[in-house]
Amino acid sequence: MRMFNVRRQAGALAAIGCAASLLSVSGAAAAADAAKAFFDAALCKPPYTTKSATALYEAAEKLAKPDLSRLGAAIYKLPQPIGQDGFQSDEVVFAGTSAGVLVQGMQAEALAARYQLKQEPSTLLGTATKGFARALPAAQQPLPDLGTVSVVARESAALPGKTLLICELVSHADARALKAYERSRAEQGAAAR
Repeated sequence: MRMFNVRRQAGALAAIGCAASLLSVSGAAAAADAAKAFFDAALCKPPYTTKSATALYEAAEKLAKPDLSRLGAAIYKLPQPIGQDGFQSDEVVFAGTSAGVLVQGMQAEALAARYQLKQEPSTLLGTATKGFARALPAAQQPLPDLGTVSVVARESAALPGKTLLICELVSHADARALKAYERSRAEQGAAAR
């Protein structure tokens, strides 16, 4: 995954929505508002734009320094835990054209049930042990010519004891490449039997 950098990729980049008012609130109130916005952003609420992605990224930069050592992502430790719908998090994640939170515990199935996510057909080249997703409705897709935006919950050995809940933009080209890879892999498995 590429590092999320709104300033470098402002034109094509769409990460997640939070209100533009995030930038106008200060101090502890900003941290509380930002924390709520981060969880909502992971759920693609509201559907995101480059402008809201910039606001969210800048809010994270004001709260903490990113850990860049895992997954090719920027992970920001929040000053205090946030929660929504019974799920807890204290870390915000930006990766490529995605943004979300790391939910405490192995919660992919519970997140899928709560947010109507369907099991993903792919393990993302073996990186996900469990994955569920739901594409936003066509009317909410911010860049339909570029790709598809989905709410995703994934577990991975790379994130022990945590579940990635993220709003992700996957380009049509990347989606085709992944399908081709999975199809090729299935054919090789069938030929080997």
